[in-house]
Amino acid sequence: MNHGFINVAAAIPRVKVADCIFNSEQTIQMIRQAADKGMQIVAFPELGITGYSCGDLFGQDLLLDEAEKSLQKILDLTSDCPVLAVIGLPLRADNQLFNTAVIFQQGKILGVVPKTFLPNYHEFYEERWFASAADTEQKDISLCGQTVPFGSQLLFRCKTATIGIELCEDLWVPIPPSSTHCLNGADIIVNLSASNDLIGKHDYLKSLIKQQSARCITAYIYASAGLGESSTDVVFGGNGIIAENGEILAESERFCLEEQLICTEIDMERLRHDRQTCTSFMSGRKHDGNPYRDIRFDLPASETTQLSRKIAPHPFVPTDERILSERCEEIFNIQTSGLAKRILHTGAPAAVIGISGGLDSTLALLVCVKTFDKLGLSRKNIHGITMPGFGTTDRTYHNALNLMQELGISIREISIKEACIQHFQDIGHDISTHDVTYENSQARERTQLLMDIANQVNGLVIGTGDLSELALGWATYNGDHMSMYGVNGSIPKTLVRYLVRWVALHETDGKTRDTLSDIIDTPISPELIPADEQGNIRQKTEDLVGPYELHDFFLYYFLRFGFRPRKIFFLARQAFGEKYDKLTIQKWLGIFFRRFFSQQFKRSCLPDGPKVGSVSLSPRGDWRMPSDASSRIWLAECENL
Repeated sequence: MNHGFINVAAAIPRVKVADCIFNSEQTIQMIRQAADKGMQIVAFPELGITGYSCGDLFGQDLLLDEAEKSLQKILDLTSDCPVLAVIGLPLRADNQLFNTAVIFQQGKILGVVPKTFLPNYHEFYEERWFASAADTEQKDISLCGQTVPFGSQLLFRCKTATIGIELCEDLWVPIPPSSTHCLNGADIIVNLSASNDLIGKHDYLKSLIKQQSARCITAYIYASAGLGESSTDVVFGGNGIIAENGEILAESERFCLEEQLICTEIDMERLRHDRQTCTSFMSGRKHDGNPYRDIRFDLPASETTQLSRKIAPHPFVPTDERILSERCEEIFNIQTSGLAKRILHTGAPAAVIGISGGLDSTLALLVCVKTFDKLGLSRKNIHGITMPGFGTTDRTYHNALNLMQELGISIREISIKEACIQHFQDIGHDISTHDVTYENSQARERTQLLMDIANQVNGLVIGTGDLSELALGWATYNGDHMSMYGVNGSIPKTLVRYLVRWVALHETDGKTRDTLSDIIDTPISPELIPADEQGNIRQKTEDLVGPYELHDFFLYYFLRFGFRPRKIFFLARQAFGEKYDKLTIQKWLGIFFRRFFSQQFKRSCLPDGPKVGSVSLSPRGDWRMPSDASSRIWLAECENL
C-alpha cells in the first residue's frame, strides 16, 4: 500500500564540461542510487550529458555524436532499473539543434521534449546554438536506434500520475508550458534547468516554483546544474527543489561540492482532490488543432511505510513562530472585522457574552473588546456574564472575574444553581444523577440567561464555541450551540490557545497578561460536573472525547482533502510518532467519524460567523451534508485498520 504517494527525486550530479563519458557515468550511478532508494521518478539538470556551459562547442559534431553514444550507454546500463529518468541532451533533428529532455525507462526512450523558450539576454545566448520547439513540426525522431515521439506537447501517463516536461526558461515566461500541460492532465511537472546564481535570484526562483505549483495544483520537480559547470562568467549553485501545490517539500544544499539526490514523496491523492474540488481549474483548457500526445508507461510498484516529508501533527498551527504570529494577527482581525460588520448592520449597541474562565470564551471576549475599540464604542457596552454552576472551580471563577475587571467591561454574576435545582424538580430529575440531562440543563439555562439579558440591553449574544467542538458535536443543542454571532466557529481548538497567547503578548498589559497566561494553562472542561475534593476540575473534555490534537488532525485531512480513514490513520502515525500508539489512534479515529456523522444536525443550524481558514463547517458555505447520512463505510474502514 502506498497511500497515494509517489517517490520522486531531483539529482544534482557532478559534471565536467564537454566530458560526456564522465557525465554519463555520474548519471548512471545516480539513476541506480535513486532506484536503490525506491524512487520512481528522477530528474537531472539541463544538458547534463554534455554540461550546459559548453558554448560554441555545441557546434561540434564530435561532442554531439559522443552525447548520443553516452545516452545509449546510459540506456544499456540502466535497463534493469524501473525508475523513470529525465535527462538533458543536445539533439540534432529537422536540420536544427535542440536543447531537449529525454524521458526513458528500462532502456526504452519514451519521448523527447525540446525546450520552447530560449533565453537570449544578459549572460544567456541559447539562440546562438539552439532552435525552439516552436520551430519544428517534426513529430518523431530516430534516437539510439529507436523511433520516439518528439515535441513539446507530450504527456507521459501511468495509472497514478501524468508527467509534463519543461526546461529552465520555460518556467520564467508569462504563461509557462506547464500551465497548458496541467490543463491537459499533467499532475507532475519536471523541469530540467541550468539557472545560474545571482544575488536575490534564488528567492525569486523558489517563489516561481511555489507559485506555479500552486497555480497549476501540481507537483514540481526542479533539477538545476551545479558543481562542475564552467565558472568563466557565472556560477551554478546546484538547485534541486521539489514542491507540491505551493509548498516546498525538499531542496538541495546550494553550492555543495558533492553530488546530491534530493528525495521525497508526492501525494497524488491530495493533488487530485484539490483539482476536483476547484471546479474552475479546468475551465481554462482550450482544444486547438495541435493536441497533446499521450505516452503510456508503468511506474515501478512501491510500498510506502515511512515518509521522508514531514507531516505536521498540528496542521492548523504553523511551526514557524513568525508565521504563527502573522497568522494569529490575521485571524484576530478577521474575527473582529466580522463582528464589527454585524454590529454596524444590526445597530445593536451592546454585546452579551458568557465568560467561564476557559479558552473559548476568553478568545470571544478579546474579540469583542477589540471590535468595540475599533468602532469607538464603550467597553461598558460589553456585558460579560459569569454563571457559576455545580462544576465551577475557584480557578476558572476568579479568572473570569479578573479578566472582565481588567478589560473594563460590564460584569454580572448570576448563579445557575437554584434555577437548575428548580428545573430538576419540575421535570422530576434526581440531582445526584450526573447524566446528560444534568449537564445539558445547565448549558441551556446559561443560554437562556444570555438571550434574555441581550433582550434587556438590546444587544447580541456572542457565541464562544469553536470548530473542533462543532465537528464532534461537543455542544448542547439549543444551549451553548446557539448564539446571535459565533466569532470562534472556524477556529480549531489547537489554535485557540495560540490566539489567546498572541493577544496576551500584543494587545494587553502585564496584569491582564498574567490572567490570560493562567487561562491558557487551565485544563479544557465544560465544568458541568462537581469538582473533586480538592476543588480541582474533575470533568476534563479530552478524557471523554479524546485528544483535541488528534481530532483536529483527523478533521483537517478529512475535510480539506477528503482522505479516507486508512490514509488519515497512516498520516497520523507519521505525524505523532510514538506519542500515541496504533490502537489509541484507531480508537479515537473511529470515535471522530462516529460523532462527526451523528452530530451533523447541530451544524445544520449554526449561527452566522466568519470563516478564517481553509476548513469550515458552515452549512451555508463549506460543508453541506445531510444530517442523516450513514457513517457505515467510514466506520467499517476504521475497524479494519
